[in-house]
Amino acid sequence: MTACAIEPTAENGDADPTPDAPCAITADGTYAARLARDGDSWFPERWTLDGPEPYAVPLPAHQPEEPGTEVQPMADGRVLIRRLSQRRHSFSLLYPTGPGTGELPLGAVECPDEDTVLRLLPPAPCGQRAYAVAVGRRSTALWLVAGGAFGPEHLAEIPGRCSGGVWLDRRGRMLALDREAGGRTKAIVVDLERAGEVSPLLQIAAGSDDRLLLAAPDSGLLLISSDAPSPGEPRLGWGVLGSSLPVRFPESLRLADRALTPFAIQPGQVLQPESCAVGLRIDGPFGNWVGVWRPADRRLHQLAAPDGWLAGSGLWTEDGVLRLPYATEAEPCGVARMAVPAAGAEPRGGGSCEATAETSAGTTAEFAAEFAAAVAPDALEPEAPEPVAPRPVPLQQAPLARLVTK
Repeated sequence: MTACAIEPTAENGDADPTPDAPCAITADGTYAARLARDGDSWFPERWTLDGPEPYAVPLPAHQPEEPGTEVQPMADGRVLIRRLSQRRHSFSLLYPTGPGTGELPLGAVECPDEDTVLRLLPPAPCGQRAYAVAVGRRSTALWLVAGGAFGPEHLAEIPGRCSGGVWLDRRGRMLALDREAGGRTKAIVVDLERAGEVSPLLQIAAGSDDRLLLAAPDSGLLLISSDAPSPGEPRLGWGVLGSSLPVRFPESLRLADRALTPFAIQPGQVLQPESCAVGLRIDGPFGNWVGVWRPADRRLHQLAAPDGWLAGSGLWTEDGVLRLPYATEAEPCGVARMAVPAAGAEPRGGGSCEATAETSAGTTAEFAAEFAAAVAPDALEPEAPEPVAPRPVPLQQAPLARLVTK
């Protein structure tokens, strides 16, 4: 199952453009955790999702939590919590103990520079470890904050300011981050088994900002944000990990006055990336709702979200059911099973079919020395098969600038 990624908020100084998701879900979809509210007080709450009915367990401490406190579920049912006090980030594991809450302190990370922002990365695939990044003025520190032998461990220092965070494999070895350097943002890969060795992942054009939003390890489907096809205007695109085919930027994922943020990809579709369903959060002038899209369909279905949806949170089952957590006064812990249009169905809820052409640009990836770049025409007729590049084009040699400036 694919869980949503948790991004930093604007109030803590990070410029990451991705909206917050109000809860985190383990990679296997068993548990979720969020910071819940009771009047003016905040407290951690764990949701169990793998039973016949979801249920919530409150995990209040001896005093209310601060609004910016982060929580993350672990595979064993405990909840990791990060608290900030005077530039000191302390980590603990919370668990229910009858009527109370047990707490296992893990240690702390000091950030002497007041401009440094520390945040948790999305839940690791194994569910037994948790990671964080401390984003400083010129570099980003990668930390193992849970699952280590002796408390928080500093793993790597990455030049540049990093945002995002997407796991590329089931082992939790390859981590993609979006690194800002030289005025541009490019997705990179960090190898956790090689002392944080860094290699490029995306460089669609020299002057573009290329971010990785989501990845599905089973199928290799990638969801990408880039302004390569429209300089200054980020567009949603998709590609396939390890493929020589170009990144595509469908018109169906471009809506006027609405922001689209992918939050979950259907798992289990081995070697079938174009059949994977993608769940998107759509933000418009009058609220937010749900979008469902598949690369093969070239259509966006827009669906009403359940009341109380924890917007930006959700997960797919392998058989294509979208599950959306929600909380209302009448039902404080619920999961809606979204009736998703089948592949090839006509758009619903005002969704529009894709235009007669897709914008395309080359994709590049150097991940374990397996990825290559390819160049494709600027527009293709909708019925024509996507062309395969006659040979891989090295990253620095791909003549992409002329393809994305029209």
